[in-house]
Amino acid sequence: MADDETPSQTQESSTAREFSANGTSMSTTDVEAKLDKGNIGEAESSLRERLSLNSEEARTLLGRLEYQRGNVEAALRVLDGIDLQAAIQKLQPSSQQAARLVLEGVYLKVKSLQKLGKFAEAAQDCTNILDAVGRIFPQGIPDAQVESKLQEMISKAVELLPELLKQAGKYQEAMAAYRRVLLNPWNLDNDCCGRIQKAFAVFLLHSGLEAGPPSLGAQADGAYVPKNNLEEAILLLLVLMRKIHHGDIQWDPSVLDHLMYALSLCSQTPVLSKQLEELKPGVFHRTERWNLLALCCSGVGQNKAAMNLLRKSLHINERPNDLTALLLAAKICSEDSQLAAEGVGYAQRAVDNAKGVDEHLKGVGLRMLGLCLGKQAKVSSSDFERSRLQNEALKSLDSALSFEQDNPDIIFELGAHYAEQRNLNAALRFAKKYIDITGGSVMKGWRLLALILSAQQRFAEAEVVIDAALDETGKWEQGPLLRLKAKLKVSQSRPMEAIETYRYLLALVQAQRKSFGPMKIDSQVEDDKVKEFEVWYGLAALYSSLSHWKDVEVCVKKAREMKQYSAELVHTEGFMHQERGEIQEALASYINASLLDPFYVPSKVWIGALLSKLGSNSLPVARTLLSDALRIEPTNRKAWYHLGMVHKDDGRLADAIDCLQAASMLEESDPVENFRSIL
Repeated sequence: MADDETPSQTQESSTAREFSANGTSMSTTDVEAKLDKGNIGEAESSLRERLSLNSEEARTLLGRLEYQRGNVEAALRVLDGIDLQAAIQKLQPSSQQAARLVLEGVYLKVKSLQKLGKFAEAAQDCTNILDAVGRIFPQGIPDAQVESKLQEMISKAVELLPELLKQAGKYQEAMAAYRRVLLNPWNLDNDCCGRIQKAFAVFLLHSGLEAGPPSLGAQADGAYVPKNNLEEAILLLLVLMRKIHHGDIQWDPSVLDHLMYALSLCSQTPVLSKQLEELKPGVFHRTERWNLLALCCSGVGQNKAAMNLLRKSLHINERPNDLTALLLAAKICSEDSQLAAEGVGYAQRAVDNAKGVDEHLKGVGLRMLGLCLGKQAKVSSSDFERSRLQNEALKSLDSALSFEQDNPDIIFELGAHYAEQRNLNAALRFAKKYIDITGGSVMKGWRLLALILSAQQRFAEAEVVIDAALDETGKWEQGPLLRLKAKLKVSQSRPMEAIETYRYLLALVQAQRKSFGPMKIDSQVEDDKVKEFEVWYGLAALYSSLSHWKDVEVCVKKAREMKQYSAELVHTEGFMHQERGEIQEALASYINASLLDPFYVPSKVWIGALLSKLGSNSLPVARTLLSDALRIEPTNRKAWYHLGMVHKDDGRLADAIDCLQAASMLEESDPVENFRSIL
């Protein structure tokens, strides 16, 4: 039934319309003539005499006729002449036909008021219908004993009430109405109930109004009670998905769309994966299902599983040019150096296929291409190839920016790439632009700006930037900023102030853990352990630079309680042995650190440096280790310096000069913390 149709409509044909009641029929022609002349009373009398109706029933039929003729205001005038409240009070369950006519009169009045924009009045009259139904059927509407046309009218009123309240701007009342119509036994069919559940879920997700949990009277013993709008919306959508799985209602793709949105808000994409797997074959094309499952997997960090699904989806015999799948595959690859080369291929295909209506996605493809090229450069074994890939990465990001000039992510990535290549003026320009465009609301922008200033040896200005960032950041998120502030104080030869900053940070981390207590989920606890580890490790490194070895041992012990196996801690112990003149013990610690993390550069550098002092036979091994360190981190000035000394001892004076010059240049632009720490 269309929205503008009414229940129990009069029989119509192309030539004539009729009134039918009590086994008698009559043409509407005479009645319409009287109505056109404004003689409502005469029209009512004619109906009452010919069809044996009472006043309320006759007025209802007249109102229905005017409504069907499109005379909404006239219909409202007719229906206003009925004492509907008095008629409702007299209704009895045994007389469903009389009840239907009276309630239909109210419903027609509701629809007329809605069409005239009088939503609050319409909502009140619609509420009267449901109240009347509750009095007629106090035990709920029986499945098989209710007249079909009465049931149809009740269902329409039930579905209409929340919509009227929303149109009237009464959102809290709309929330209550949704719960009322879903919890009461209105004998709704599956389709009607499904429409109401979907509308309520959408309202919960997008209204911007916090509904709060259902009232205690509506809560069944032992039932799960949602804590907020999001949980309630997800429960409703999951109920709808269950109905779809069982075949109770037709497949509605928008239900899955809303569920995807809701679950992504709370990082519960595995739940969505289960729903996708339960859908019957044929609902989705298999590649579309693979793509959605890949999105779910990547949302919880299961990138290996996501890539396996995307490789199937992008196979030449499936949909190799699906733009969404290509971009997702490129994004996943851009986060893993070992997959970066594969990601370049996906990103380039995405750029090539971003045409026509999809041309707006070319900027996204170019950004992914730039990120993949940058990641690929980090694992290149050739200096020439690394330089070429870095330049191509910057060109791709610049091209992406031309498509999306105000995209903060591209602006940040350009700033970080320029910073890594020590083009500090360009990096500074992009870092400032990023802070402007985000309004200083994102911490990594402040950190990038402070690191660039520190690389320019402008330590005091960098500290001012960190203080400004701390003013804009919540207490529990200040950890990375405070660690950076401590390092800036060390760079300005103020170690005691740095120690105080670390102590404050340690107190903050411990207070955070106590504040959240045992209710925190495991991943949150683990995150805090890592943060506390970084504080103890930072203090250990600081005390190590001051040769306070007892304090170093205490801090290392505390850090090991947080993280037992750590290349950083073993390296710190090695440095402590080295400073004490315990060379063999230092070398053993550095080797152990490298075994724990083959990509940990500081240990490779010191192994190479120590081996270079053990005689000419060790120089080739030292040179290999230092070269490997530079392959991982091309801007490590200590690696360049020690490699220069190895070349010098080996008689390669030209190579030695080049390496020492590189070390000198990098020392002038060395940040207090590696730029990679913010990527």
